Amino acid sequence: MFPMEESQENGCTPISVRMTEPVFIQPETETYKEPYFLSSLDHAVIDMMKTVYIYKLDGKKSGEEARDLIKQALAKVLVHYYPLAGRLRRSSSGNLFVECNNSIKGVPFVEAVADSEIEKLGDITVPDTVMLENLVYDVPGVENILEIPLMTAQVTRFKCGGLVFGMAINHCMVDGISAMQFVNSWAETARGITLTMPPVLDRSILMPKKPSVDKNDSETLTEVEISDVSKIETLYQEQKMIYKSFKFDQNRLAGLKKKAMENGELTYCSSFTVLAAFLWRARSQALKMKPQQQTKLVFTVDIRSKLKTNPLPKGFFGNGVLVTQCLCTAEELVQKPFSFAVKMVQNAIQMVNEDYIKGFIESFDVNARPPSWTATLVITSWTRIAFNAADFGWGEPTQFGSTRIPKEVGLFIPEGKDKNGIVLVLGLPVSAMNTFQELITSI
Repeated sequence: MFPMEESQENGCTPISVRMTEPVFIQPETETYKEPYFLSSLDHAVIDMMKTVYIYKLDGKKSGEEARDLIKQALAKVLVHYYPLAGRLRRSSSGNLFVECNNSIKGVPFVEAVADSEIEKLGDITVPDTVMLENLVYDVPGVENILEIPLMTAQVTRFKCGGLVFGMAINHCMVDGISAMQFVNSWAETARGITLTMPPVLDRSILMPKKPSVDKNDSETLTEVEISDVSKIETLYQEQKMIYKSFKFDQNRLAGLKKKAMENGELTYCSSFTVLAAFLWRARSQALKMKPQQQTKLVFTVDIRSKLKTNPLPKGFFGNGVLVTQCLCTAEELVQKPFSFAVKMVQNAIQMVNEDYIKGFIESFDVNARPPSWTATLVITSWTRIAFNAADFGWGEPTQFGSTRIPKEVGLFIPEGKDKNGIVLVLGLPVSAMNTFQELITSI
């Protein structure tokens, strides 16, 4: 049996906190005031990512000292990352950019005190959105993305001397790697040391170099509308969602690789490709997709190492990932050998070469129809992101996590002391989760 942990999302209450009015933090010294360009890749997801870092101070600092240090360091680090203090604006063509002039308020910083011990949070590998919602600041009553700050920060002190740092940041500004680069720079600033990786803010390297190309020239850039012939959305609406985590250590991953290569179609496969293929397949079965149901797997590929002619510089700050996808029928996915699904994932990764990246940038249309999420699995992988480096001066966080996982998402996070394994976090309707557990224990 796999070790599992069930979320208590539907049973817990929020952490009760007393919160101050936000203070708006500006860069400590004068910065550039010109509009800040956002690339085609930055337009892929315009949504707030919310994360929490849990610390036990263990007498190294008082909660008040830690709070003040984080707050003071934010003003200093924003000198290097000044666009985060700006606000989104939309050009006449519909493209987003960041306004960075003095009329912009800055980053809302909130101080809070919880009425409980930090142990009440438990293990946040499986996020409990209800419990964690008061630990990341949301600007009340604001829904227009042009009015929402690009990031917010909140420090919550707990009775036991523990501390939670909560951050919301707009995905249009960062991918996972850049988000951690910023947090680690913030932590280094708090410790009074020189930034080990100063940010390269210039995103013009990803600016289109020629007029838009015909989207029909490339099948990879075409969005397919999927019909819900399996009534999947009805299942989500009628049943309670349940979230669980499943640990895949090196032995479990080796077993999946062996299964993928047993028919001789593949000679190599990575941990990501086999786990992504397995999850896509098992989730489709658990949701009882009909044979003719089209199903899609979506994930991102890091392009930092893929641009050879004009590579992204070390320290590039922005979105350096591009979405790729696999599409087939549920019958093909389930009935064909496991190697079929793994090969599809491999092909989707290999597809993202320099020509593909340039094609996406040149053909990007800000007014394009949003993607269909019907019968779609979106994999978010944090296995290569150094969350544990966020040391503000009192040690690494004891835990790190997201406050929510959308129903379409399967999250991969590193497992084990050496981080050689992967923890899968997933949400499904109750009946589908029961089936999924049966499939996963049969490996």
